[in-house]
Amino acid sequence: EGSTYGIVPYVNPPVTGSIAGVVGAGGNLGAVGFGLGFRQLETKQAFYLMGGTIIASGVFTFFVNIKGHAGLISGQDSEEVIAAYKKTAGAAPAQTLQVPEPDVEAAKEIDKAGSEAGSAAEYNEFIGHLQK
Repeated sequence: EGSTYGIVPYVNPPVTGSIAGVVGAGGNLGAVGFGLGFRQLETKQAFYLMGGTIIASGVFTFFVNIKGHAGLISGQDSEEVIAAYKKTAGAAPAQTLQVPEPDVEAAKEIDKAGSEAGSAAEYNEFIGHLQK
């Protein structure tokens, strides 16, 4: 399953979401198909069906060809792919999240607005009216 979803972004980048949907629907189709196989066939035959399907799909992966990338048994990476690989030294760039600095002025405005909103006594009075 990971290998199937791993190639989704490379198939056609502008429509990655649609392709991921088709791949997901294919998984559901396989689940229903194997479920029906186990329902209609004897257990041994159903496992043969499942095993044969998995082996056949594994053989077909040798023929997957993604534009710009070398296949498992043929093809060559494009110059863009080679340059991108060299630029990142073969690893994904590390990205660190930064914690934003607090906005002192905004904090002062919030404190000021909170003090003008009313006292605890007013709040309790309001809650008392709601409970009646």
